[in-house]
Amino acid sequence: MDNVFGNRLVSARKMAGMSLQDLADRLKNVVTKQSLNKYEQGKMKPDSELLIALSNVLSVPVDYFFSSPGIKVDLTNISYRKFVSKISKTEQASVVEKAKEAFERYLELEAVLNFDENPEYFTYDKVIQNSDDAEEAAKELRKKWKLGYDPIPDVVEMLEDKGYKVIEIDAPDGFDGMKADIDGVKAIVLKQNKSCNDDVVRKRFTALHELAHHALEFSKKLSEREEENLCHAFACAVLYPEDMARKELHKDRFHFYQNELVLIKERWGISFPAVFNRAKQLGIINDYVYKRFNIGYRERKLHLNEPGRFLSSSLQRKTNLLFSLLTRANE
Repeated sequence: MDNVFGNRLVSARKMAGMSLQDLADRLKNVVTKQSLNKYEQGKMKPDSELLIALSNVLSVPVDYFFSSPGIKVDLTNISYRKFVSKISKTEQASVVEKAKEAFERYLELEAVLNFDENPEYFTYDKVIQNSDDAEEAAKELRKKWKLGYDPIPDVVEMLEDKGYKVIEIDAPDGFDGMKADIDGVKAIVLKQNKSCNDDVVRKRFTALHELAHHALEFSKKLSEREEENLCHAFACAVLYPEDMARKELHKDRFHFYQNELVLIKERWGISFPAVFNRAKQLGIINDYVYKRFNIGYRERKLHLNEPGRFLSSSLQRKTNLLFSLLTRANE
């Protein structure tokens, strides 16, 4: 028989970001690290008192330990938006385990509801070597998906309509998002936050950044940082198409008025730093002005509470595919 309890205990412990010793300490040493290891290997079974203690410490219901998922998920080709060094190995393991758990429930629910659609994944044949290539890839995406030159009302909904599986998980600081493959399915993981203002804008950008990792092939000569910057460039270009950006930003800028940036954010759903990035990308500002804008942004502490709010009404509702599936399952 499968070691259901042991496997679920491992999963719950990793999601909580704990080592075996951490878990033993949180249990106030009523059970040793060595005994916990035997539980995970299926060599021992806990009594009811320990089960309840494990449930409380790991923040999962007791029946979690005995419910084997109908669909097992293996995440491959994982890539993070920010450098992995931003989060510890324990935090990385927690993120991956939470994502696996969420995708298992997601895909199992789809299977129960016989939800099956052919994905329309975006692919781009040319190898990306510089920002001009990223710009052309963004234009090709808007062309293939018939987005025109208008703001994208809901990036996550758009990606889900094309067959990408997008989830949000509770994750530590330093993590914004990641992409992964699940047996041919393209998945995107975003950080779940309680705020509904700048998080909407951040998630739009992060989702498109992860799409870049899925869809684009980068030159092997590029460093990790250079590849990340080109994913940024792609995301900015998709959110704020070149023709509209040149029309609204004009040429040879030396400053932006805050109200001007707020209006752009409210219409296009793009943050102030992303607008700066876009302007530099299009040659509207030079590197010196770009750096000065970003320094001023931090000095004025706008990164702590950036003004403006994306005004798309569809994004004020939490209407993604998973939510729709849950609604249908409860009918």
